[in-house]
Amino acid sequence: MGKFDNKVVVVTGGNSGIGLATVQGFLNEGAKVVFSGRRQEALDEAARNLNGDFKAVLANQANPEDNRHLIEEAVKAYGKIDVIFANAGVAQFAPADQINEDFFDNQFNINIKGPAFLVKEAIPNLNQGASIIFNTSIVHQKGFEGAGVYSATKGALRAYARVLTTELAPKGIRVNSIAPGPIGTPIYNKMEGMTDEQVQEMGAAFAQNVPLKRFGESKEIADAVLFLASDDASYVNGIELEIDGGMSQI
Repeated sequence: MGKFDNKVVVVTGGNSGIGLATVQGFLNEGAKVVFSGRRQEALDEAARNLNGDFKAVLANQANPEDNRHLIEEAVKAYGKIDVIFANAGVAQFAPADQINEDFFDNQFNINIKGPAFLVKEAIPNLNQGASIIFNTSIVHQKGFEGAGVYSATKGALRAYARVLTTELAPKGIRVNSIAPGPIGTPIYNKMEGMTDEQVQEMGAAFAQNVPLKRFGESKEIADAVLFLASDDASYVNGIELEIDGGMSQI
């Protein structure tokens, strides 16, 4: 038997990186998983490599209507939901004097507006004792150059999670966050405004600031998500769990 037999799990941004590793982890433990992505070809590629009971849904987390559609599809396919992992996100870097409205709005729409409306749609469809997990980042705990807007979105998400913890506690719903440090995922290939060389230099600098002197792996984050979503974490609520090789702790 798996830890999540017959549990219904929704994962946003589940077609690659941390999201895909988490989808695989839940499926391995017997869950029924509905996951989203913004590109149909990426969803199709992910689906070809998965085994288990799952449904892939084309949805952009930045769009409230897409979030409503994702929850509707999950409930239609499997019934009420036991776990929400709001994972989808974007990271863009620019000095404070070089940002523009599109740069600002894109990150806030995906990283905080999206999760907020995802949860709004999910709440009436959550089982008693359900678990909500957000993907924040250690970035809002540090002062990384050029990360002002990105850090602000993750700080906002952390604040939102705290309030949600209080609001949903009477329903027995736990709310937690995972805060990754440098993780080797495709997000590093999506950093607009940076050359490949700049991305590589930034990654090397990040790794040197990690006590373990390496990037983390997507599975290491996924394992933490599965723990927080499981009955093993039944008294863990309202936390932000740093998974960063010690980077934020020293």
